[in-house]
Amino acid sequence: MPAQTFAFPKERKEPLNDARHVRNAIARFDQVEGVSDSEREAAWRRIRSAARKHGVEIKVRGWRALMKGGKTGRR
Repeated sequence: MPAQTFAFPKERKEPLNDARHVRNAIARFDQVEGVSDSEREAAWRRIRSAARKHGVEIKVRGWRALMKGGKTGRR
C-alpha cells in the first residue's frame, strides 16, 4: 500500500483504506508510539478525511480526547 493510505505514513501505522480500518485507527490512536504531537495532528487530519470518504462518524472533537493512556502513557 502507498504511504499516503496510512494515518502515520512514516511509521506505516494505521491504514485508512476502508471504514473498518478507519474505525480501528481511531480506536488505536493512543497506542502509536514514537510520534510527535505535530505528527498526531497530521494523522488526525488524514483520519478525519478518510472517515468522511468512507462514511464513518467521529464523535470526539479532537485527537487529544483519544489519548487515554495506551502504550504512550499520555493522558
